[in-house]
Amino acid sequence: MSVLVVGSVALDTVETPFGRAEAVLGGSASYFGFAASLFTDVQLVGVVGEDFPDEHIQAFRQRGIDVTGLVRQPGRTFRWTGRYQGPMSVAETLHVELNVFGDFEPVVPPQYQDAEFVFLANAAPQVQMHVCQQVPDARLVVADTMNFWIENEREALLELVGEVDGVVVNDHEARQLTGEDNLILAAREILRLGPIFVVVKKGEHGSMLATKTSLCVLPAYPTTEVRDPTGAGDSFAGGMMGHLARCGEVTNATLREALAYGTVMASLTVEDFSLRRLAASRNEEVEDRLAELRRLTQL
Repeated sequence: MSVLVVGSVALDTVETPFGRAEAVLGGSASYFGFAASLFTDVQLVGVVGEDFPDEHIQAFRQRGIDVTGLVRQPGRTFRWTGRYQGPMSVAETLHVELNVFGDFEPVVPPQYQDAEFVFLANAAPQVQMHVCQQVPDARLVVADTMNFWIENEREALLELVGEVDGVVVNDHEARQLTGEDNLILAAREILRLGPIFVVVKKGEHGSMLATKTSLCVLPAYPTTEVRDPTGAGDSFAGGMMGHLARCGEVTNATLREALAYGTVMASLTVEDFSLRRLAASRNEEVEDRLAELRRLTQL
């Protein structure tokens, strides 16, 4: 089964201790799509400006990503400039230009509206809710968010969380949303709001999956080639949702497997700038890393 992603497509400028990449392909939907496309067909809804290079459109298509829902509007593409230093655990945002993404109101094309697996990448909760209303028959809708919406659109976000099936947040966001310092208690509090599962990303410390009946904790995949962490969380979500769509079912077992696949895809993303490492990845490499992760986590 295919998976639908609605989110940003951007041009990023990133600086890390390993170099600098200028105006490279980025955005939540881009990272998600490249990761998920290793598992299943991907349909992408987003917006770009007149300055968006055609070569990036071709890169999506070569990856098998359906970009019928990617619209080009007058103006400039969403641009983000960031810098990582030291352990590179947190990005320092230097400059943001929302441009055409600032007024984006996603329209899900008719051929996408029967999507069964939907990922709502980080956006205003009102925008995410608008997308939900366009895919009323979806079997699984999962939403990402960020601290800005927790601080400034809390009521709308809580309403959204009550409508979706899954929530993906990082550890800081989980604590901020719930007021709980303990991540297990924070995850349980989010579950009380309505979703059937919540994933808490902990960066280099791995991730946690909580459902109403189970708890699963995984370490990060031990890579030593961390060159650019941008997009790791979105790639994590892409691997997770891609696997679930490929399986066609959502159970405790498939969710645990999905957590592991997300971990592997995030580990690949950080090994080079932009989507270069994901673009070069193949299924055999993903399965090899999954097997290694299984070995490392077996008592």
